[in-house]
Amino acid sequence: MIEILRRYSLITLLLIFNCAVLADTPSLETPANKTKPAQVSKNDSESEETVFMKWWKLLLDLPLLSGSNKQSNDAYEPSFSAQSKSKATKYVIGIHPLHNPKRLFEVYGPIVDFINANISEADFTLEASRNYEEFDKRLYSGYFDFAMPNPYQTINSLKHGYRVFGKMSDDNDFRGIILVRRDSGINTIADLKGKTVSYPAPTALAATMMPQYYLHTHGIDINLDIENRYVGSQESSIINVLRGHVAAGATWPVPWKTFSKENPQLAEQLEVKWQTEPLQNNGWVVRKDIPTALADKFATLLFNLDQHAQGREMLARIPVTRFEPANDDSYGPVQAFIATFIKTVRPLE
Repeated sequence: MIEILRRYSLITLLLIFNCAVLADTPSLETPANKTKPAQVSKNDSESEETVFMKWWKLLLDLPLLSGSNKQSNDAYEPSFSAQSKSKATKYVIGIHPLHNPKRLFEVYGPIVDFINANISEADFTLEASRNYEEFDKRLYSGYFDFAMPNPYQTINSLKHGYRVFGKMSDDNDFRGIILVRRDSGINTIADLKGKTVSYPAPTALAATMMPQYYLHTHGIDINLDIENRYVGSQESSIINVLRGHVAAGATWPVPWKTFSKENPQLAEQLEVKWQTEPLQNNGWVVRKDIPTALADKFATLLFNLDQHAQGREMLARIPVTRFEPANDDSYGPVQAFIATFIKTVRPLE
């Protein structure tokens, strides 16, 4: 568009100049020659014609000159072809409900945009699920092409046509934490008996199953001694404690760190009363029918985010140090934990 405006601006200037030449030639009248016709010599006529021809030749050559200049400029300007992306194969990326949908897009949207910008033959779309149940249905039906499930969903996805290719690092952060209000008067786990505890969802591993297993191993029968309230998201579990709707709330360090950073005065009213042992962090899976070359490109971009400033900024939003390679066997300890949980705490649907 800028090139077109520049070209027509030059054309306009040439036309104005041309008109000025035409206007100036016959209008030089004085009282002395006003009564007789102006005399134009053959040489003057030829000179005027020569001027016109030169200017019109330049005018006709202008598109060629402009095209040459555009070719030079293009070497320095990046271009993104909407047409090429529209013809690219489309792939859906699903992230399990670590956050509410709005927050999830804020955190993971830039990563998907970065991958899109670096893989021209594919068009990736990030989709958020309203809750764990919706995410589970999409994952286990094979709807997602790439996904980042929690570890429990990761091992379940292996039965539905997926394979593990990566995971979040910082396994030490993948643990359950139980929050209470500082003014709650709750000091021991026994103080929770007869009260309500909030969790994101029944299938949340770090924020539900691991805290419930911790309570079980510390003298609480979660099926009889307390009321378990599943509130839909990590943020909701935290807010329920803050507002006093529940006596305690379970989550895990990543959303708690984010909440504390963004709401320091509110977070100050809460404290982490108990925490569990860690397990392997969230996984990255890809459907087995996705071309290996594409999955490898995707993985390489993901695993190298910590190697450049733009990527480190994206990772800091999560927050996580990096994503790292993994495979199906990486989640053996998670499978063992799930087996114990089902046997001793409660069944999983």
